[in-house]
Amino acid sequence: MNGKLYVVGTPIGNMGDFSPRAIEALKNADFIAAEDTRVTLKLLNRFDIKKEMLSYYEHNKNTKGNLIIERMLRGECCALVSDAGMPAISDPGEDLVRQARDAGIQVEAVPGPSAVITALAISGMPSGRFCFEGFLSMNKISRREHLQSLKNEKRTMVFYEAPHKLLATLKDCLSYLGDREIALVRELTKIHEEVFKTTFSQAIEYYTQNTPKGEFVLIISGKPEEVTEYTLDDAVSIAKKLISEGESTSCAAKEAANVTGMKKGEVYKLLLNQ
Repeated sequence: MNGKLYVVGTPIGNMGDFSPRAIEALKNADFIAAEDTRVTLKLLNRFDIKKEMLSYYEHNKNTKGNLIIERMLRGECCALVSDAGMPAISDPGEDLVRQARDAGIQVEAVPGPSAVITALAISGMPSGRFCFEGFLSMNKISRREHLQSLKNEKRTMVFYEAPHKLLATLKDCLSYLGDREIALVRELTKIHEEVFKTTFSQAIEYYTQNTPKGEFVLIISGKPEEVTEYTLDDAVSIAKKLISEGESTSCAAKEAANVTGMKKGEVYKLLLNQ
């Protein structure tokens, strides 16, 4: 019988956010696949958990992934963790989850903190629709293509960024997206948790004078809706088109008024006089 893969969320800053179920999952697993065993060891020591660990990260995921899958196929249970937050989100754990599912191994979620959702929730930015874009590439061509592809994105955008790359990212965003509203969220769940809501240009000015510290989540506003200014003549033209398509004069005037914000009576009167 196959084992199981537990995808376990870990704290993003405050150890008090580690759930009882997550602790139980780590204790019950046969071994732990960790992004950085040194970071995970601190977590295990804090909750008095003694368990075998295997390092699993971007540069060894192919060889270690196969080894982990083999062990689970022999009946062992593995707990997958990242350094902070939910594994498999902008994280090589995504590949291990895919491998496990392809091999017919059960994957079970043990939800925990997520920097994406946590930052968005306290940012004060529109959250009804959003897209997560992860980290921007260091490669200039890939970086440019990524940002250009988002120029017309209307949803709120969420990025991760390291402090030493923040200023360059803000400058690139200003160049490709224009001067948008942004919330820079840092030190989530820690003592100095901060939300700095501003614009690209103002953020650049601030961080040119103040060295960025801590890991950042950037919440960027989508492209503003373009507001079209209609005239009464525009409304009449829309109504005429509707009439040519079979609408009655009254219905066409009403629809044109709804689209343009003009008064139905004025549109209708002009239609009759033409």
